[in-house]
Amino acid sequence: MKTIAAFIAEANEYCRNAGMNPDELPPTTIITSNQKRLDKSGLYEEIISVTRFFSKKITELLKDIPLLITVSDQDGIILDMVGDNQIKKKLSDLGINLGVQCSISTMGTNVINLSLNHHWGPVEIIGESHYHHYLEKTACYGVAFKNTTTGEVLGSLTIMTDLTHQNPMVLMILATIVDSIERELVLRKQNRQLNMLHQVMMDNSQYGVITTDLDGVILEFNIRAEILLRQKIRDMVGNHVQNLNDIGKYIEAVLNEKKRYDDVYITIGEEGDPSRRFCLFDAFPIYDDSYQTIGVFAQLRDITEVYNVQQRFNFLANHDEQTGLPNRRFLTANLTSLIEEMDGIEVNDQLAVIHLDLDRFKIVNDTLGQKDGDLVLKRIANRLASHLEENDFIARVGGDDFILIVPLKQQDEVQQFGDRLVMLFNEPFIMKGYDFHITASIGIAVFPNDGRTSEELLVKADTAMFQAKKQGKNQFVLYSDELDPKSHDKILLEASLRKAIDSDELVLYYQPKINVKTKKMIGVEALVRWQHPTLGMLPPSEFVPLAEETGLIKQMDEWVLRTACNQNKKWQDMGISPFSVAINLSSNQFASDLLPDLVQSVLCETGLKPEYIELEITETMTMDVEHAIPTLKKLNELGVKISIDDFGTGYSSMNYLTKFPIDRLKIDRSFIWNIEKNVSDSNIVITIIRMAHNLGLKVIAEGVENKEQLQFLQDHGCDEVQGFYFSKPLTVENIEAGFLGMKEIIVGK
Repeated sequence: MKTIAAFIAEANEYCRNAGMNPDELPPTTIITSNQKRLDKSGLYEEIISVTRFFSKKITELLKDIPLLITVSDQDGIILDMVGDNQIKKKLSDLGINLGVQCSISTMGTNVINLSLNHHWGPVEIIGESHYHHYLEKTACYGVAFKNTTTGEVLGSLTIMTDLTHQNPMVLMILATIVDSIERELVLRKQNRQLNMLHQVMMDNSQYGVITTDLDGVILEFNIRAEILLRQKIRDMVGNHVQNLNDIGKYIEAVLNEKKRYDDVYITIGEEGDPSRRFCLFDAFPIYDDSYQTIGVFAQLRDITEVYNVQQRFNFLANHDEQTGLPNRRFLTANLTSLIEEMDGIEVNDQLAVIHLDLDRFKIVNDTLGQKDGDLVLKRIANRLASHLEENDFIARVGGDDFILIVPLKQQDEVQQFGDRLVMLFNEPFIMKGYDFHITASIGIAVFPNDGRTSEELLVKADTAMFQAKKQGKNQFVLYSDELDPKSHDKILLEASLRKAIDSDELVLYYQPKINVKTKKMIGVEALVRWQHPTLGMLPPSEFVPLAEETGLIKQMDEWVLRTACNQNKKWQDMGISPFSVAINLSSNQFASDLLPDLVQSVLCETGLKPEYIELEITETMTMDVEHAIPTLKKLNELGVKISIDDFGTGYSSMNYLTKFPIDRLKIDRSFIWNIEKNVSDSNIVITIIRMAHNLGLKVIAEGVENKEQLQFLQDHGCDEVQGFYFSKPLTVENIEAGFLGMKEIIVGK
């Protein structure tokens, strides 16, 4: 390998052969244009910034030595000169200034050219080693610097000093400084890339992101935050979080009170504002390496679409589409709530539950057709509603049936209200030139005399209404005990039920759950039956309400859970491909704080893995949020699946529904029965499916009984179904027979 002395000798030989006079500057010296130098300076702005920083370090280290430090680009064009003014003036007098290209052909042997073309290491040209005599009283040192990632030479850093101050330490310092420059350039490039990546992530995030320092000053505020909070980025960055009215108080609490927030429900905008947004908000501290708080990270997740879907679903699920009145679901909840509020009230305070059924309304539909008949129904609803007081309530519960709930203060108000309702129908309803004289049969039950539950009052109002029809219609009837139909002897049935569990009279049937796309069975639902010794096989409707009334339901639920888990493990041990079994929980069992412990105990006892059971709860069970959320989280931590059964018949809040660790929503069969005919039911089903998928949940529909229902559910993305169209509930033997000789059951229709 050649030494630097050999390279210098070659350069000097080149100068002699080129006829250069060592006593003169070459007459062909090329000075780069000022514009080109400025362009280069812009390109090398960062390099110059870094080299100046380190040049300052060199002058500090060698403060007693006059130095001129020069930066050139990869073509040898001088871009920067800092240091001793006398040396700089001397070179300037020789024509060596910013913009000069220091090639060997223009400047002769020079340290810039050698360091760039022989960048295997540091270069020094001392005294007489220079070709031109005007440089013989100088010592020049140079090192090329490069892009360490690509190996590309970027330029050179050189030092010139008087010959009397030559020192080999200068070359060592210069090499060390260049190494530091290269490292700094790499770090800056990496930081730029990281900043770019961070900015891309911030700008393209679906969440509104805000970060602050320890004093609550906003450091970052991305585009999505600007859209959601309606505050400009330029106005927010550098300002205090107290300017963020909706969320600033939460961020300040994180800083000042060490709090942490998850899924806080935030509404942005006034009611009625079409651009109003609904978000879930999180905020938590940012820590340094020593776990000291240095700021806050906050984010907003826009759930407006899901919220609007939920609101639309709630309206469809709780209101009648034709009249806009509340429906039976809404009515039941409202009546139950009123009864709870009035429990323990003074004797004189009463509540009238009124069932109003239109007489011979079929004539209207036959005359006008269904569409105009619906318009007449709407007019009837408006007439009824217009004569109600502020605290009265009206719902449409069937084709031409309405329920009214009216608070009463005096005993005789019931009679007066009944008379007024009958009189409301004295005026005819005019439609297409016809005068329709419509009358109504009305039955009235009164809380608390006639019942203390919503179900009991509705049944008795219905009984009184039928009595009004029997007596000639167009009148009202108050319920009395003489109207109560005979019922089964509950005492004997209760006694038998108490023995049923111990006597092994309960049995489980299993109804397959089917994947809509593959038609394969992917699980079963366990359904309890009672093999009564004298009455035969009884369905749940015959004994489950009695079990709930007598408190036996808890014991029955434990038997179902244990039996279903044990049976599923037996099937797996037989070599049947594993699938999950769904088990219904009663409200009594779900209300127990010991439920997670019971489930864990049964899993350990039977050896069944938790992912092979699915616990079904009803939507109304989740209304006690304080109990529901921790219970569901504990069950989820065990690994079991959770589904909400009879979805659409309860009153879940979207805010809480997003917090429940659930896997499935099960559409109630009441929405499926007329799905291909009833627009309201079909809209509700479509809304539930979309809402569930937006929340990342699977959807299963129960009660599928024909091909049209299945096709509708397929077309709108329902994941799973169950119902008589595929299979009725099966015995253990039926299930096993279906699996023998095959890995999975494919149910065909």
